[in-house]
Amino acid sequence: MEQPNSEYINQLSGDNEEFKAKVIGILKRELPEEVAFYENQIQSKNYKLAAESVHKLKHKVSILGLEKSYYIAEEYEDNLKEQSTELQSEFESILKAMQDFVDTL
Repeated sequence: MEQPNSEYINQLSGDNEEFKAKVIGILKRELPEEVAFYENQIQSKNYKLAAESVHKLKHKVSILGLEKSYYIAEEYEDNLKEQSTELQSEFESILKAMQDFVDTL
């Protein structure tokens, strides 16, 4: 499984450490909230809202340099729209890796 990284954040911010700190701060604040919302929707079997949540989370997947995982998230989002939880465990493994990485930033 590919590992999250901060390469894209570094490229985006260039030498601007203040901007980099803002991006990291947003990730640290928003990621746990978005994951919790996703988990609540899955537990409630509200797959439409879960798909919308996955759609939002895909942006963070790409920000953390997870190119292959982005495609898994995209396919999982489509599955949820069809009331299928296929790829759920793979997606949740991605979320866990992302959360663990963001906690180290």
